[in-house]
Amino acid sequence: MADAFSSSSESVIQRVVDVTVKTNTPLEKLEELYQIKETCDFIREHQFEKVALQFPDELLVDSVAIAVEIERNSNAKTFILGDTSYGSCCVDEIAAEHVGADCIVHYGSACLSPSKRLPLMYVFERRPVDLEKCTSAFRELYPDTQSHIVILCDVNYVHAIDDLLTLLSPEYPNLVVSELVVEGERCYGHGRVKRKHDDTRLSEPDSNQRIYQFGRQFSLRSGLSITDYSMFYVGQEGATLRNFMMTWNRCSFCSFDPMKMAGRTESVSINRTLMKRYYAIERAKDANVVGILVGTLGMADYLHIIQQLKETIRAAGKKSYMFAMGKLNVPKLANFLEIDIFVLIACPENSLLDSSEFYKPVVTPFEMEVACNKKREWSEEYVTDFRHLLPGGQSHVTLADKQEEGDETDVSLITGALRSSNLLSSEPAVSPHGSSLVLRNQTLTVANTNSAASFLAERSWRGLEQKLGETPVVKAVQGRRGIAIAYEEEGMSP
Repeated sequence: MADAFSSSSESVIQRVVDVTVKTNTPLEKLEELYQIKETCDFIREHQFEKVALQFPDELLVDSVAIAVEIERNSNAKTFILGDTSYGSCCVDEIAAEHVGADCIVHYGSACLSPSKRLPLMYVFERRPVDLEKCTSAFRELYPDTQSHIVILCDVNYVHAIDDLLTLLSPEYPNLVVSELVVEGERCYGHGRVKRKHDDTRLSEPDSNQRIYQFGRQFSLRSGLSITDYSMFYVGQEGATLRNFMMTWNRCSFCSFDPMKMAGRTESVSINRTLMKRYYAIERAKDANVVGILVGTLGMADYLHIIQQLKETIRAAGKKSYMFAMGKLNVPKLANFLEIDIFVLIACPENSLLDSSEFYKPVVTPFEMEVACNKKREWSEEYVTDFRHLLPGGQSHVTLADKQEEGDETDVSLITGALRSSNLLSSEPAVSPHGSSLVLRNQTLTVANTNSAASFLAERSWRGLEQKLGETPVVKAVQGRRGIAIAYEEEGMSP
Protein backbone atom coordinates (compact mmCIF):
# COMPACT_ATOMS: atom_id res chain seq x y z
CA MET A 1 0.00 0.00 0.00
CA ALA A 2 2.92 2.36 0.71
CA ASP A 3 4.00 2.24 -2.93
CA ALA A 4 0.77 3.97 -3.89
CA PHE A 5 1.83 7.16 -2.03
CA SER A 6 5.62 7.30 -2.54
CA SER A 7 8.30 5.45 -4.45
CA SER A 8 12.03 5.50 -4.94
CA SER A 9 13.16 8.16 -7.42
CA GLU A 10 15.86 5.81 -8.73
CA SER A 11 13.42 3.01 -9.45
CA VAL A 12 11.22 5.40 -11.44
CA ILE A 13 14.14 6.38 -13.66
CA GLN A 14 15.34 2.82 -14.17
CA ARG A 15 11.91 1.28 -14.66
CA VAL A 16 11.30 -0.44 -18.00
CA VAL A 17 7.79 0.03 -19.34
CA ASP A 18 6.37 -2.16 -22.09
CA VAL A 19 4.44 0.17 -24.38
CA THR A 20 2.58 -0.86 -27.52
CA VAL A 21 2.76 2.07 -29.92
CA LYS A 22 0.09 2.35 -32.61
CA THR A 23 1.58 3.55 -35.89
CA ASN A 24 -0.08 6.18 -38.04
CA THR A 25 -2.87 4.87 -40.23
CA PRO A 26 -2.13 5.36 -43.97
CA LEU A 27 -4.02 8.30 -45.44
CA GLU A 28 -5.96 6.12 -47.88
CA LYS A 29 -7.42 4.08 -45.00
CA LEU A 30 -8.53 7.01 -42.86
CA GLU A 31 -11.83 7.31 -44.74
CA GLU A 32 -12.72 3.66 -44.21
CA LEU A 33 -11.69 3.45 -40.56
CA TYR A 34 -12.93 6.83 -39.32
CA GLN A 35 -15.94 7.55 -41.58
CA ILE A 36 -14.64 10.98 -42.59
CA LYS A 37 -17.20 11.46 -45.38
CA GLU A 38 -20.16 10.73 -43.06
CA THR A 39 -18.66 13.02 -40.43
CA CYS A 40 -18.31 15.90 -42.89
CA ASP A 41 -21.88 15.34 -44.11
CA PHE A 42 -23.05 15.52 -40.48
CA ILE A 43 -21.17 18.80 -39.95
CA ARG A 44 -22.37 20.44 -43.17
CA GLU A 45 -25.98 19.31 -42.71
CA HIS A 46 -26.21 21.03 -39.33
CA GLN A 47 -23.92 23.93 -40.30
CA PHE A 48 -21.55 23.48 -37.37
CA GLU A 49 -18.59 25.87 -37.27
CA LYS A 50 -16.62 24.57 -34.27
CA VAL A 51 -16.29 20.81 -33.88
CA ALA A 52 -14.68 18.98 -30.94
CA LEU A 53 -13.03 15.66 -31.84
CA GLN A 54 -12.71 13.40 -28.80
CA PHE A 55 -10.14 10.59 -29.05
CA PRO A 56 -9.06 7.88 -26.60
CA ASP A 57 -5.32 7.65 -25.94
CA GLU A 58 -4.76 4.78 -28.39
CA LEU A 59 -6.22 6.77 -31.33
CA LEU A 60 -4.52 10.11 -30.72
CA VAL A 61 -1.81 9.13 -33.20
CA ASP A 62 -4.34 9.60 -36.03
CA SER A 63 -6.08 12.67 -34.58
CA VAL A 64 -4.15 15.35 -36.46
CA ALA A 65 -4.59 13.67 -39.85
CA ILE A 66 -8.33 13.24 -39.21
CA ALA A 67 -8.72 16.87 -38.10
CA VAL A 68 -6.94 18.09 -41.25
CA GLU A 69 -9.18 16.01 -43.51
CA ILE A 70 -12.37 17.17 -41.76
CA GLU A 71 -11.36 20.84 -41.96
CA ARG A 72 -10.47 20.47 -45.63
CA ASN A 73 -13.82 18.87 -46.54
CA SER A 74 -16.21 20.75 -44.26
CA ASN A 75 -14.69 24.22 -43.67
CA ALA A 76 -15.27 23.77 -39.93
CA LYS A 77 -12.73 24.55 -37.20
CA THR A 78 -11.76 21.42 -35.26
CA PHE A 79 -10.45 21.01 -31.71
CA ILE A 80 -8.83 17.76 -30.56
CA LEU A 81 -9.82 16.56 -27.06
CA GLY A 82 -7.21 14.17 -25.72
CA ASP A 83 -7.05 13.77 -21.93
CA THR A 84 -10.71 13.43 -20.95
CA SER A 85 -12.08 14.66 -17.62
CA TYR A 86 -13.32 11.19 -16.67
CA GLY A 87 -13.43 7.93 -18.64
CA SER A 88 -12.69 8.02 -22.37
CA CYS A 89 -15.84 5.98 -23.03
CA CYS A 90 -17.97 8.94 -21.89
CA VAL A 91 -18.59 12.06 -23.97
CA ASP A 92 -16.58 14.96 -22.51
CA GLU A 93 -19.08 17.79 -22.95
CA ILE A 94 -17.30 19.94 -20.37
CA ALA A 95 -14.05 20.08 -22.36
CA ALA A 96 -16.01 20.72 -25.56
CA GLU A 97 -17.80 23.67 -23.98
CA HIS A 98 -14.46 25.14 -22.91
CA VAL A 99 -13.60 25.72 -26.57
CA GLY A 100 -17.13 26.79 -27.49
CA ALA A 101 -17.76 23.76 -29.71
CA ASP A 102 -21.07 23.41 -31.54
CA CYS A 103 -20.93 19.59 -31.52
CA ILE A 104 -18.78 16.59 -30.54
CA VAL A 105 -17.52 13.70 -32.62
CA HIS A 106 -16.63 10.81 -30.29
CA TYR A 107 -14.15 8.21 -31.59
CA GLY A 108 -13.46 4.70 -30.35
CA SER A 109 -15.05 2.68 -27.55
CA ALA A 110 -18.15 4.20 -25.99
CA CYS A 111 -20.48 3.33 -23.14
CA LEU A 112 -23.36 4.97 -25.09
CA SER A 113 -24.55 6.84 -22.02
CA PRO A 114 -26.95 9.60 -23.10
CA SER A 115 -25.76 13.20 -23.25
CA LYS A 116 -28.00 16.23 -23.43
CA ARG A 117 -25.96 19.40 -23.89
CA LEU A 118 -24.39 19.22 -27.35
CA PRO A 119 -25.15 17.40 -30.62
CA LEU A 120 -23.11 14.21 -30.76
CA MET A 121 -21.90 11.78 -33.39
CA TYR A 122 -20.31 8.41 -32.61
CA VAL A 123 -17.56 7.01 -34.83
CA PHE A 124 -16.49 3.52 -33.79
CA GLU A 125 -13.30 1.76 -34.76
CA ARG A 126 -13.76 -0.89 -37.41
CA ARG A 127 -11.59 -3.54 -35.79
CA PRO A 128 -11.11 -6.68 -37.88
CA VAL A 129 -12.90 -9.93 -37.05
CA ASP A 130 -12.01 -13.32 -38.48
CA LEU A 131 -15.56 -14.51 -39.17
CA GLU A 132 -14.48 -18.04 -40.00
CA LYS A 133 -12.78 -18.53 -36.64
CA CYS A 134 -15.59 -16.73 -34.86
CA THR A 135 -18.29 -19.00 -36.31
CA SER A 136 -16.15 -22.04 -35.63
CA ALA A 137 -15.74 -21.03 -31.97
CA PHE A 138 -19.48 -20.36 -31.74
CA ARG A 139 -20.33 -23.87 -32.97
CA GLU A 140 -17.92 -25.43 -30.46
CA LEU A 141 -19.37 -23.44 -27.57
CA TYR A 142 -23.00 -24.12 -28.59
CA PRO A 143 -23.30 -27.62 -30.06
CA ASP A 144 -27.09 -27.56 -29.53
CA THR A 145 -28.44 -25.69 -32.55
CA GLN A 146 -31.81 -25.16 -30.85
CA SER A 147 -30.29 -23.07 -28.06
CA HIS A 148 -31.67 -19.60 -27.42
CA ILE A 149 -28.70 -17.25 -27.73
CA VAL A 150 -28.25 -13.47 -27.74
CA ILE A 151 -25.21 -12.09 -29.56
CA LEU A 152 -23.69 -9.00 -27.94
CA CYS A 153 -20.62 -7.14 -29.12
CA ASP A 154 -18.25 -4.34 -28.33
CA VAL A 155 -19.13 -1.21 -30.30
CA ASN A 156 -15.94 -1.52 -32.36
CA TYR A 157 -17.11 -4.85 -33.85
CA VAL A 158 -20.68 -3.90 -34.70
CA HIS A 159 -19.77 -3.64 -38.40
CA ALA A 160 -19.22 -7.42 -38.57
CA ILE A 161 -22.41 -8.55 -36.82
CA ASP A 162 -24.59 -8.71 -39.94
CA ASP A 163 -22.09 -10.99 -41.67
CA LEU A 164 -21.86 -13.15 -38.55
CA LEU A 165 -25.65 -13.45 -38.41
CA THR A 166 -25.77 -14.47 -42.08
CA LEU A 167 -23.36 -17.33 -41.42
CA LEU A 168 -25.01 -18.62 -38.25
CA SER A 169 -28.77 -18.04 -38.67
CA PRO A 170 -29.37 -21.00 -41.06
CA GLU A 171 -28.09 -23.39 -38.37
CA TYR A 172 -29.38 -21.58 -35.28
CA PRO A 173 -33.04 -20.57 -35.72
CA ASN A 174 -33.32 -19.16 -32.18
CA LEU A 175 -30.46 -16.70 -32.55
CA VAL A 176 -31.06 -13.09 -31.45
CA VAL A 177 -28.68 -10.26 -32.37
CA SER A 178 -28.54 -7.03 -30.41
CA GLU A 179 -28.29 -3.71 -32.20
CA LEU A 180 -26.73 -0.48 -31.00
CA VAL A 181 -29.14 2.29 -30.06
CA VAL A 182 -28.07 5.83 -29.19
CA GLU A 183 -30.47 7.75 -27.00
CA GLY A 184 -31.52 11.32 -27.71
CA GLU A 185 -32.65 13.34 -30.71
CA ARG A 186 -29.23 14.96 -31.09
CA CYS A 187 -27.17 11.76 -30.97
CA TYR A 188 -26.11 10.20 -34.26
CA GLY A 189 -24.28 7.15 -35.54
CA HIS A 190 -23.73 5.43 -38.87
CA GLY A 191 -24.01 1.83 -39.99
CA ARG A 192 -25.77 -0.64 -37.69
CA VAL A 193 -26.75 2.07 -35.18
CA LYS A 194 -30.29 3.25 -34.47
CA ARG A 195 -31.56 6.25 -32.57
CA LYS A 196 -33.79 5.99 -29.55
CA HIS A 197 -35.96 8.88 -28.43
CA ASP A 198 -36.91 9.88 -24.91
CA ASP A 199 -40.48 8.60 -25.20
CA THR A 200 -39.29 5.02 -24.71
CA ARG A 201 -36.85 5.88 -21.95
CA LEU A 202 -35.87 3.10 -19.56
CA SER A 203 -39.28 1.47 -19.36
CA GLU A 204 -40.02 -2.12 -18.59
CA PRO A 205 -39.77 -4.59 -21.50
CA ASP A 206 -42.88 -4.13 -23.64
CA SER A 207 -45.35 -6.75 -24.88
CA ASN A 208 -42.92 -7.74 -27.64
CA GLN A 209 -40.31 -8.66 -25.00
CA ARG A 210 -37.97 -5.93 -26.15
CA ILE A 211 -34.95 -5.34 -23.93
CA TYR A 212 -33.08 -2.04 -23.93
CA GLN A 213 -29.92 -1.83 -21.82
CA PHE A 214 -26.51 -0.11 -22.10
CA GLY A 215 -27.18 1.15 -25.61
CA ARG A 216 -28.15 -2.33 -26.83
CA GLN A 217 -31.59 -3.42 -27.93
CA PHE A 218 -32.94 -6.87 -28.76
CA SER A 219 -36.25 -8.71 -28.72
CA LEU A 220 -36.98 -12.00 -26.99
CA ARG A 221 -39.38 -14.65 -28.20
CA SER A 222 -42.84 -14.42 -26.67
CA GLY A 223 -43.14 -16.47 -23.50
CA LEU A 224 -39.40 -16.46 -22.75
CA SER A 225 -37.46 -14.30 -20.32
CA ILE A 226 -33.87 -13.13 -20.38
CA THR A 227 -32.86 -16.00 -18.10
CA ASP A 228 -33.85 -18.50 -20.81
CA TYR A 229 -31.11 -17.17 -23.09
CA SER A 230 -27.35 -17.64 -23.19
CA MET A 231 -25.10 -14.71 -24.08
CA PHE A 232 -22.34 -14.72 -26.70
CA TYR A 233 -20.07 -11.67 -26.59
CA VAL A 234 -17.72 -10.55 -29.37
CA GLY A 235 -14.94 -8.41 -27.95
CA GLN A 236 -12.12 -8.26 -25.43
CA GLU A 237 -12.43 -8.93 -21.74
CA GLY A 238 -13.02 -5.67 -19.91
CA ALA A 239 -15.52 -3.27 -18.40
CA THR A 240 -18.19 -3.82 -21.07
CA LEU A 241 -18.30 -7.59 -20.65
CA ARG A 242 -18.13 -7.32 -16.86
CA ASN A 243 -21.04 -4.91 -16.90
CA PHE A 244 -23.16 -7.33 -18.96
CA MET A 245 -22.29 -10.27 -16.70
CA MET A 246 -23.13 -8.40 -13.50
CA THR A 247 -26.47 -7.19 -14.85
CA TRP A 248 -27.58 -10.50 -16.41
CA ASN A 249 -25.93 -12.60 -13.71
CA ARG A 250 -28.30 -15.57 -14.17
CA CYS A 251 -27.34 -16.06 -17.81
CA SER A 252 -24.38 -18.14 -18.98
CA PHE A 253 -21.78 -16.20 -20.96
CA CYS A 254 -19.33 -17.19 -23.68
CA SER A 255 -17.06 -14.85 -25.60
CA PHE A 256 -14.87 -14.61 -28.68
CA ASP A 257 -11.80 -12.38 -28.54
CA PRO A 258 -11.01 -11.16 -32.10
CA MET A 259 -7.52 -10.13 -31.00
CA LYS A 260 -6.61 -13.59 -29.68
CA MET A 261 -8.92 -15.31 -32.20
CA ALA A 262 -10.18 -17.67 -29.53
CA GLY A 263 -13.53 -18.38 -27.89
CA ARG A 264 -14.11 -19.45 -24.32
CA THR A 265 -16.75 -19.98 -21.67
CA GLU A 266 -16.58 -17.16 -19.17
CA SER A 267 -15.68 -18.83 -15.90
CA VAL A 268 -15.59 -15.73 -13.73
CA SER A 269 -17.43 -16.52 -10.53
CA ILE A 270 -20.28 -14.04 -10.55
CA ASN A 271 -21.44 -15.29 -7.15
CA ARG A 272 -18.04 -14.50 -5.65
CA THR A 273 -18.05 -11.06 -7.26
CA LEU A 274 -21.55 -10.36 -5.97
CA MET A 275 -20.50 -11.40 -2.45
CA LYS A 276 -17.63 -8.92 -2.62
CA ARG A 277 -20.12 -6.25 -3.57
CA TYR A 278 -22.39 -7.32 -0.69
CA TYR A 279 -19.45 -6.92 1.70
CA ALA A 280 -19.14 -3.34 0.45
CA ILE A 281 -22.84 -2.85 1.18
CA GLU A 282 -22.28 -3.97 4.78
CA ARG A 283 -19.45 -1.45 5.02
CA ALA A 284 -21.88 1.19 3.73
CA LYS A 285 -24.36 0.26 6.46
CA ASP A 286 -21.65 0.75 9.10
CA ALA A 287 -20.56 4.10 7.68
CA ASN A 288 -21.51 7.39 9.33
CA VAL A 289 -19.93 9.77 6.81
CA VAL A 290 -20.42 9.20 3.07
CA GLY A 291 -18.50 10.89 0.27
CA ILE A 292 -20.41 11.31 -3.01
CA LEU A 293 -17.89 11.18 -5.86
CA VAL A 294 -19.10 12.92 -9.02
CA GLY A 295 -17.58 10.80 -11.79
CA THR A 296 -19.50 12.39 -14.66
CA LEU A 297 -20.61 15.90 -15.59
CA GLY A 298 -22.10 15.04 -18.96
CA MET A 299 -24.29 12.00 -18.46
CA ALA A 300 -28.00 12.74 -18.41
CA ASP A 301 -29.76 12.87 -15.01
CA TYR A 302 -26.57 12.87 -12.92
CA LEU A 303 -27.86 15.84 -10.89
CA HIS A 304 -31.07 13.96 -10.11
CA ILE A 305 -29.24 10.92 -8.74
CA ILE A 306 -27.03 13.18 -6.60
CA GLN A 307 -30.11 14.74 -5.02
CA GLN A 308 -31.76 11.34 -4.53
CA LEU A 309 -28.61 9.96 -2.90
CA LYS A 310 -28.40 12.92 -0.54
CA GLU A 311 -31.99 12.33 0.60
CA THR A 312 -31.48 8.58 0.96
CA ILE A 313 -28.27 8.98 2.95
CA ARG A 314 -29.87 11.63 5.15
CA ALA A 315 -32.90 9.41 5.82
CA ALA A 316 -30.54 6.63 6.95
CA GLY A 317 -28.99 8.92 9.55
CA LYS A 318 -25.68 9.49 7.76
CA LYS A 319 -23.79 12.61 6.71
CA SER A 320 -22.84 13.15 3.08
CA TYR A 321 -20.25 15.35 1.39
CA MET A 322 -19.86 15.83 -2.35
CA PHE A 323 -16.53 15.67 -4.22
CA ALA A 324 -15.72 16.50 -7.85
CA MET A 325 -12.10 15.53 -8.52
CA GLY A 326 -11.88 14.15 -12.04
CA LYS A 327 -10.21 10.78 -12.49
CA LEU A 328 -9.90 8.88 -9.22
CA ASN A 329 -6.73 7.47 -7.70
CA VAL A 330 -5.57 6.26 -4.30
CA PRO A 331 -3.73 9.43 -3.14
CA LYS A 332 -6.69 11.67 -3.96
CA LEU A 333 -9.18 9.76 -1.84
CA ALA A 334 -6.64 9.17 0.96
CA ASN A 335 -6.74 12.91 1.67
CA PHE A 336 -10.21 12.52 3.19
CA LEU A 337 -9.77 10.16 6.11
CA GLU A 338 -12.95 11.41 7.77
CA ILE A 339 -15.01 9.74 5.03
CA ASP A 340 -16.07 6.19 5.93
CA ILE A 341 -17.16 5.16 2.44
CA PHE A 342 -17.46 6.67 -1.04
CA VAL A 343 -20.25 6.27 -3.58
CA LEU A 344 -19.27 6.83 -7.21
CA ILE A 345 -21.68 8.39 -9.71
CA ALA A 346 -20.44 7.39 -13.15
CA CYS A 347 -21.47 5.60 -16.31
CA PRO A 348 -22.30 1.88 -15.98
CA GLU A 349 -18.89 0.76 -17.25
CA ASN A 350 -16.91 3.01 -14.88
CA SER A 351 -19.08 2.59 -11.78
CA LEU A 352 -17.84 -0.94 -10.96
CA LEU A 353 -14.56 0.31 -9.54
CA ASP A 354 -12.20 -2.18 -7.90
CA SER A 355 -11.57 -0.41 -4.59
CA SER A 356 -9.25 -3.03 -3.08
CA GLU A 357 -6.29 -0.62 -3.26
CA PHE A 358 -8.20 2.28 -1.70
CA TYR A 359 -8.22 2.99 2.02
CA LYS A 360 -12.00 3.19 2.02
CA PRO A 361 -14.48 1.22 -0.15
CA VAL A 362 -16.08 2.77 -3.23
CA VAL A 363 -19.65 1.59 -3.94
CA THR A 364 -22.26 2.24 -6.61
CA PRO A 365 -25.50 4.23 -6.13
CA PHE A 366 -27.44 0.95 -6.23
CA GLU A 367 -25.34 -0.51 -3.43
CA MET A 368 -25.75 2.64 -1.33
CA GLU A 369 -29.51 2.43 -1.78
CA VAL A 370 -29.49 -1.21 -0.63
CA ALA A 371 -27.58 -0.08 2.47
CA CYS A 372 -29.79 2.92 3.26
CA ASN A 373 -33.28 2.16 1.95
CA LYS A 374 -35.14 -0.52 3.90
CA LYS A 375 -37.53 -1.09 0.99
CA ARG A 376 -34.73 -2.08 -1.41
CA GLU A 377 -33.58 -5.63 -0.77
CA TRP A 378 -30.47 -7.46 -1.94
CA SER A 379 -31.61 -9.93 -4.60
CA GLU A 380 -30.52 -11.40 -7.92
CA GLU A 381 -31.09 -8.00 -9.54
CA TYR A 382 -27.98 -5.86 -9.84
CA VAL A 383 -28.24 -2.33 -11.26
CA THR A 384 -25.22 -0.52 -12.72
CA ASP A 385 -27.08 2.25 -14.57
CA PHE A 386 -28.10 4.82 -11.95
CA ARG A 387 -30.90 6.16 -14.18
CA HIS A 388 -32.86 2.97 -13.47
CA LEU A 389 -32.97 4.02 -9.79
CA LEU A 390 -34.69 7.34 -10.51
CA PRO A 391 -38.49 7.82 -10.47
CA GLY A 392 -39.83 6.33 -13.69
CA GLY A 393 -36.93 3.90 -14.00
CA GLN A 394 -37.51 0.17 -14.10
CA SER A 395 -35.72 -0.40 -10.74
CA HIS A 396 -36.98 2.61 -8.81
CA VAL A 397 -37.98 1.95 -5.19
CA THR A 398 -39.58 4.66 -3.07
CA LEU A 399 -37.79 5.67 0.09
CA ALA A 400 -39.16 4.10 3.27
CA ASP A 401 -40.84 6.69 5.50
CA LYS A 402 -40.05 7.21 9.16
CA GLN A 403 -43.13 5.36 10.42
CA GLU A 404 -42.14 2.24 8.47
CA GLU A 405 -38.52 2.32 9.62
CA GLY A 406 -39.03 3.38 13.23
CA ASP A 407 -35.93 3.39 15.43
CA GLU A 408 -34.77 -0.11 14.61
CA THR A 409 -31.29 -1.34 15.42
CA ASP A 410 -29.44 -4.22 13.85
CA VAL A 411 -26.08 -5.92 14.19
CA SER A 412 -23.16 -5.23 11.88
CA LEU A 413 -22.00 -8.36 10.10
CA ILE A 414 -18.46 -6.94 10.02
CA THR A 415 -17.84 -5.54 13.52
CA GLY A 416 -20.59 -7.33 15.45
CA ALA A 417 -21.63 -4.03 17.03
CA LEU A 418 -25.15 -2.63 17.25
CA ARG A 419 -25.97 0.15 14.82
CA SER A 420 -28.93 2.49 14.63
CA SER A 421 -30.74 2.76 11.33
CA ASN A 422 -32.34 6.14 12.06
CA LEU A 423 -29.68 8.31 13.69
CA LEU A 424 -30.21 11.60 11.85
CA SER A 425 -33.23 10.77 9.74
CA SER A 426 -35.28 13.65 11.08
CA GLU A 427 -34.17 17.25 11.08
CA PRO A 428 -32.49 17.97 14.43
CA ALA A 429 -33.38 21.01 16.45
CA VAL A 430 -29.91 22.54 16.46
CA SER A 431 -29.09 25.19 19.00
CA PRO A 432 -28.90 28.73 17.56
CA HIS A 433 -25.44 29.04 19.16
CA GLY A 434 -24.05 26.28 16.92
CA SER A 435 -23.98 23.52 19.55
CA SER A 436 -23.05 20.11 18.22
CA LEU A 437 -25.47 18.39 20.61
CA VAL A 438 -29.13 17.94 19.80
CA LEU A 439 -31.96 16.36 21.74
CA ARG A 440 -33.02 12.94 20.53
CA ASN A 441 -35.55 10.34 21.54
CA GLN A 442 -35.30 7.96 24.48
CA THR A 443 -33.47 5.36 22.42
CA LEU A 444 -30.64 7.71 21.49
CA THR A 445 -29.95 10.65 23.80
CA VAL A 446 -27.56 12.85 21.81
CA ALA A 447 -26.06 12.90 18.35
CA ASN A 448 -23.18 14.71 16.71
CA THR A 449 -24.41 16.89 13.85
CA ASN A 450 -21.05 17.46 12.14
CA SER A 451 -19.09 14.23 11.91
CA ALA A 452 -16.39 15.62 9.63
CA ALA A 453 -15.81 18.64 11.88
CA SER A 454 -15.44 16.48 14.98
CA PHE A 455 -13.01 14.23 13.12
CA LEU A 456 -10.91 17.25 12.17
CA ALA A 457 -10.88 18.44 15.78
CA GLU A 458 -9.48 15.09 16.93
CA ARG A 459 -6.65 15.02 14.36
CA SER A 460 -3.12 15.73 15.60
CA TRP A 461 -2.29 17.69 12.43
CA ARG A 462 -4.91 20.06 11.05
CA GLY A 463 -2.95 21.82 8.33
CA LEU A 464 -0.49 24.70 8.33
CA GLU A 465 -0.75 26.96 11.39
CA GLN A 466 -0.61 30.66 10.59
CA LYS A 467 0.73 31.85 14.02
CA LEU A 468 0.04 35.47 13.13
CA GLY A 469 2.35 37.83 15.04
CA GLU A 470 4.36 34.99 16.55
CA THR A 471 6.84 34.39 13.73
CA PRO A 472 9.87 36.76 13.60
CA VAL A 473 10.59 38.60 10.34
CA VAL A 474 13.88 37.48 8.73
CA LYS A 475 15.70 38.20 5.49
CA ALA A 476 15.28 35.85 2.55
CA VAL A 477 17.72 32.96 2.63
CA GLN A 478 18.55 30.22 0.15
CA GLY A 479 16.17 27.30 0.46
CA ARG A 480 16.65 23.57 0.09
CA ARG A 481 17.67 21.92 -3.15
CA GLY A 482 16.26 18.75 -4.65
CA ILE A 483 12.89 17.06 -4.39
CA ALA A 484 10.78 16.66 -1.29
CA ILE A 485 11.53 12.95 -0.95
CA ALA A 486 15.30 13.51 -0.73
CA TYR A 487 16.79 17.02 -0.32
CA GLU A 488 20.52 17.35 -1.13
CA GLU A 489 21.63 18.41 2.38
CA GLU A 490 19.83 15.48 3.95
CA GLY A 491 22.15 12.94 2.28
CA MET A 492 21.21 9.55 0.94
CA SER A 493 19.50 7.16 3.28
CA PRO A 494 21.38 3.86 3.78
